[in-house]
Amino acid sequence: MTTSLILIPGFWLGGWAWDDVVAALPDELDVHAPTLPGVEPGADRAGITRADHVRAVTDLVDSLEGDVVLVGHSGGGALVGEVVDQRPDRVRRAIYVDSGPLVEGAAIDASATEQVEVPLPSWEEFAAQGSSTEGIDDEGLAEFRRRAVPHPAEVVRGAVHVGDPRRFDVPATAVCTSIPAAQLKTMVNGGPPFHTELGEIHDLAWVDLPTGHWPMFSRPADLAAVLAEAARA
Repeated sequence: MTTSLILIPGFWLGGWAWDDVVAALPDELDVHAPTLPGVEPGADRAGITRADHVRAVTDLVDSLEGDVVLVGHSGGGALVGEVVDQRPDRVRRAIYVDSGPLVEGAAIDASATEQVEVPLPSWEEFAAQGSSTEGIDDEGLAEFRRRAVPHPAEVVRGAVHVGDPRRFDVPATAVCTSIPAAQLKTMVNGGPPFHTELGEIHDLAWVDLPTGHWPMFSRPADLAAVLAEAARA
């Protein structure tokens, strides 16, 4: 039976962010790396909501046959958590790359109150937030910034909505890149700073892949190997 692997990028990134990972994945996987609504270059981002992003991914899941494995990086992890909540019978495994599912009502950044779009911060701002660019050279950072687009603000500030307890029955893998698994395990109780539900998942595997926050750019082949192994589990 075919396994479909859906790769959801974090904020500011389209499906192109996974290109080097996709190139290293085995042919046995049916790989999908969608660019979400409003994250296309030149897109109108006004009115694009979290519900639009959840719907885009659930529609993709519904269009596929066989097993579905969802991968979410950074802000994409919260989106994957919402899709798992809506399709617990269709997702065989969720993989969270330096990310995790969020609790009901949590928001990535509720302070983005009046903007239509949120631009890519400076590298200095990322560093202050703890988002390391380790492993990405200057050329890679320049390409990242050239191709990144502002993210729809309503997605950034919108509250996560989950409620089906069956979401905790879907096996998951946490790929720990900027925070080691040993440290992250002490921070997954649903409260601050991450408000994640990782600690509630009944079957959760932990994988360390030491690098910065964007392993698809810093260690794409190694990330591909981790994803392929997790998809076979």
